[in-house]
Amino acid sequence: MVLPRGPDFLRFRGASRFWGLSELLMRRLTTLALGLAATAAIPLLGGCNQAGGIPAEEVEAAPTPEIEGPEVEPNGRVIDIYMYTVDPENSSRMHVFKPNLVSAKVGDTIRFIPTEPSHQSSSIATMLPDGAKGWEGEVNEEIRYVLPKPGVYGYQCIPHYAAGMVGVVIVEGEGKTANLPFALEARHPGLGNPKFVEIFAEARARGMFDPAPAAPDEAKIRQP
Repeated sequence: MVLPRGPDFLRFRGASRFWGLSELLMRRLTTLALGLAATAAIPLLGGCNQAGGIPAEEVEAAPTPEIEGPEVEPNGRVIDIYMYTVDPENSSRMHVFKPNLVSAKVGDTIRFIPTEPSHQSSSIATMLPDGAKGWEGEVNEEIRYVLPKPGVYGYQCIPHYAAGMVGVVIVEGEGKTANLPFALEARHPGLGNPKFVEIFAEARARGMFDPAPAAPDEAKIRQP
């Protein structure tokens, strides 16, 4: 190889040094980068399982939440209760359940239907038969509850409780009045108290707290 001389030689030598240094620098930078990458990968590899590099905590199955079913098997009968801002039968009455007093049987399903926004239905803890869990609905959403045992069930619309938006379900059967004294003693905000007094008075007038008639004794039935 014939090297250039004079000014050309100087330029050639400068270029050679530049490219030589650049190549050396690139090799050192590459080595450094590979070292840093390997160091960073160590904790990641330590947290992976052998199945495919997935962190162990992601592989563990999350506990399945228990879905609570009805307290008693439904009998297929559904009672609809509608929620209104204005009573469709009396425009002077605001925030009402229709009907706000119903008679039912064990296994019946009560279904609360919001016909207008801002309403929901929740049972009142002090107005439930002993052992009944009750229900709590979301605003603007339908909710169903299967009635598990005889007794008096008081309920409310939480946003309009003090406005007197309440109701009662009386479930027939032995012991249906067992929690009646506690339901009558319950206290409520605002118009809740007078509204419950009105509902219970209607229930008495309709004989809803009277004991069910006893089954006839076949031995005493006169045969033709």
